[in-house]
Amino acid sequence: MQERQTLFPLRRVRTDVLDVAYHEAGPEDGDTVLLLHGFPYDIHSYVDVAPLLAGHGFHVVVPYLRGHGPTVFLSPSTPRSGQQAALGADALALMDALGVERAYLAGYDWGGRAACVAAALWPERVLGLVSVNGYLIQDIGAATRPLPPEREAGFWYFYYFLTERGRTGLATDPREVARVIWERNSPEWAFHARDLDRTARAFANPDYTDVVVHSYRHRLGFAPGADAYAKLEARLAGLPPVPVPTVTLDGLADGNFPATDGSATARHFTGPRLHRKVAGAGHNLPQERPEAFAAAVCDVRVLRQENTGPHRAAG
Repeated sequence: MQERQTLFPLRRVRTDVLDVAYHEAGPEDGDTVLLLHGFPYDIHSYVDVAPLLAGHGFHVVVPYLRGHGPTVFLSPSTPRSGQQAALGADALALMDALGVERAYLAGYDWGGRAACVAAALWPERVLGLVSVNGYLIQDIGAATRPLPPEREAGFWYFYYFLTERGRTGLATDPREVARVIWERNSPEWAFHARDLDRTARAFANPDYTDVVVHSYRHRLGFAPGADAYAKLEARLAGLPPVPVPTVTLDGLADGNFPATDGSATARHFTGPRLHRKVAGAGHNLPQERPEAFAAAVCDVRVLRQENTGPHRAAG
């Protein structure tokens, strides 16, 4: 049986908090783009996107997020936080560790949230943003506001992880939890069992369960954030705007996030922005429609160039 393609080799770099494992491709003197994955996924959401962007001259960096794959915490005393401020701070810290002054940030789900957080809080470091499902900074103050019941049903795992039963379920069988979420998130995606097996290796990280459970408990107001991110979370509570050039994407086959025309979140994007709907794409848009995702990254670079003049801002 043929093995699925992998993003290999991996490199490692230390930030202030993490030893980050990442894949790198493309010319080192190209514009840097960080491709940030979601939950319950891994870097192989970008297995086809990374070479496409490398071919367009980007310096591509695809890191495993905290609690995933070979990325590990440096200290046993660091809280295993999965809150949005931690994810955004990790993106900036990775850029610092790699010596990258400015970069394009692109992602979906957790990775899109990290990218939105970084673009809103540190716009001087972000050349442009690609975000699936638009503005992903969480309004935790409104966490008790219910969604329509049909949408709540798709987020069953949010509430499952609030319980110790859910923590045990995730720790016991993270692959099966992921399979159920994948099928709901992307009902038209005919993924193979080997795709899931490849990604499920990332769930063996010893901090995976703690980071995931904290992420969902924090976003629903059932767990405090780590002290180190209190000031950042206070800024995020104000839902800061994203002033950098942005391309937002919605998949027309997303099982939990119905595609929109982008107008509902337009007020959050104060820089130049394009919004697109992608046919046949579910929630894991870069893996399901890699050409569309890569095109969005290329187009946000053009959008930046059109709005900053002919000089290319090197990443």
